[in-house]
Amino acid sequence: MKAGRTTQFWMQAGTKFLPFADAATKELPLSRLLRLSLFQVSVGMAAVLLTGTLNRVMIVELGMSASVVAAMVSLPLLFAPLRALIGHKSDNHRSLLGWKRVPYIWFGTLLQFGGFAILPFALLVMSGGGQGPAFSGQIAAALAFLFIGAGMHTTQTAGLALATDLATDETRPRVVALLYVMLLLGMMISALVFGQLLKDFSATRLVQIVSTVSVLTVVLNIIALWKQEARNRAATTARDNAPSFKQVWKIFIARPKTMRLLVSVGLGSAAFSMQDVLLEPYGGQILGLSVGATTSLTALWALGMLTGFSLAARALSKGGEPHRLAGFGATAGIGAFLFVIFAGPMGVPALLAIGATIIGFGAGLFSVGTLTAAMSISDEGHSGLALGAWGAVQATCGGLAIAIGAFARDLISSAATARELGATLAAPTTGYAFVYCFEILLLLATLVALGPLVRGREAKPAPRFGLTEFPI
Repeated sequence: MKAGRTTQFWMQAGTKFLPFADAATKELPLSRLLRLSLFQVSVGMAAVLLTGTLNRVMIVELGMSASVVAAMVSLPLLFAPLRALIGHKSDNHRSLLGWKRVPYIWFGTLLQFGGFAILPFALLVMSGGGQGPAFSGQIAAALAFLFIGAGMHTTQTAGLALATDLATDETRPRVVALLYVMLLLGMMISALVFGQLLKDFSATRLVQIVSTVSVLTVVLNIIALWKQEARNRAATTARDNAPSFKQVWKIFIARPKTMRLLVSVGLGSAAFSMQDVLLEPYGGQILGLSVGATTSLTALWALGMLTGFSLAARALSKGGEPHRLAGFGATAGIGAFLFVIFAGPMGVPALLAIGATIIGFGAGLFSVGTLTAAMSISDEGHSGLALGAWGAVQATCGGLAIAIGAFARDLISSAATARELGATLAAPTTGYAFVYCFEILLLLATLVALGPLVRGREAKPAPRFGLTEFPI
């Protein structure tokens, strides 16, 4: 009797204190769900390496122009607009093996592996440790970034679609949220590990890290896919009457307030992403931080985002309005960028760390709020398309913002150091400050776009995200 009460206590405690424990069902137990989420860990690991570690190394250690590096980092985003199309194609994929999602996830994994396999040789050439002109290394690096980006978007879109297939209607929002939390955890852990390994920077150590990531990507995704999708030939061969992507998209985009929501997602994503390629170089160039210290900023950003994700889920479970929640995230972002702006002139690295954490926190609130709003738009079985559209707009606008921010930083900093903007602004920090101020303006525009959605919201509860009892 006592053992039975003990077992019941731990089961209740697990549901109460473990994040998203209530997302599991009998058909999709938590162990299987966590194993499936490993594909998000591999994507997070790749994202940290590309937008966190490598961009700082190429700008500071290799002396490359921030504009060139930003262009490379933005290359993966060329495939972002195709996310909705990828999700639609996987919905209607013909397969003799009876799989819809697995082929897309697998070929996305191979593209990631191919990009990471090319990247070490490109880095060696760019650093002078290989043979051949430096521009050949830059071309190879751009090709590697392109492959990695295509693989990341394909794997993530099909993986999320597979997760929604396996989940029930009730648990689907919580399952999708869990996968995004695993993405953040993958980024946090990877940032901490990369930072420790690169405390004593060397080109050889960096190449070893990239090679290890290429192997881990394949291993993690194979484990994630193992026996997840059942083979069903009947469901994947009779698709002659399936609607075209154009037809489905036309219906989706015609829904009331869909366009305003997507505009809000685009503006907010651009605002939170424009600093991605600049935050670590800002810490290294302006505050003199080491590679390990600047890489840890990514971990702080991910920690803040995870906290925001948790608080947002708790608010939504209590009937919180998702558009209003997204607005709170944008407001937090405005304060965060003010911390970052003042960190440089004051010479206080702690302000930069605080700013990076709050940027993640605000982005977490904004992401959960807009994701929940997007899912509520699609109420006729097209949640995969809604997720794809949300991801496509978010990633595309974020990638464009990264490139624009880097070009603006180079242009303004060059003008400032040449004293074209006056003696007061003749400092390298001017270019960075301009970008951060522009991000604040974008967040203000985001609040303007979200306003009518909050005032005209429908009176229906938002989907639960599974952190109803998370201790905060």
